[in-house]
Amino acid sequence: MYTIQVKFEQKGQEPVTLENIQAGDSLLEIMLYNNIELHHNCGAVCACSTCHLYVDKGMEYLEELSDKEEDFIDRAIDPRINSRLGCQCVLQDGSGVIEVTLPDQTQFLGE
Repeated sequence: MYTIQVKFEQKGQEPVTLENIQAGDSLLEIMLYNNIELHHNCGAVCACSTCHLYVDKGMEYLEELSDKEEDFIDRAIDPRINSRLGCQCVLQDGSGVIEVTLPDQTQFLGE
């Protein structure tokens, strides 16, 4: 089981801790299941960069970065060394603490 600590760059958003999270789902799915807004314009098929997030701790618990994901991260707003796409961050078997930061979601059209 995992604990996921979520921080937000968007003003007015307080950090959230999600506990007892099982392996097998992506960070995007986990955010959506817990009513945390994370855009996903392509429908979570690694064809855009709107579910971009930062993994601050616990990268070792996630599926490895693929070449395709890396290509789309390069198109994201403000990519960093710890950037990932939420749809591709599938939790592997195990347990631990994962810390993520979500970019400001108001930067996308329609907000």
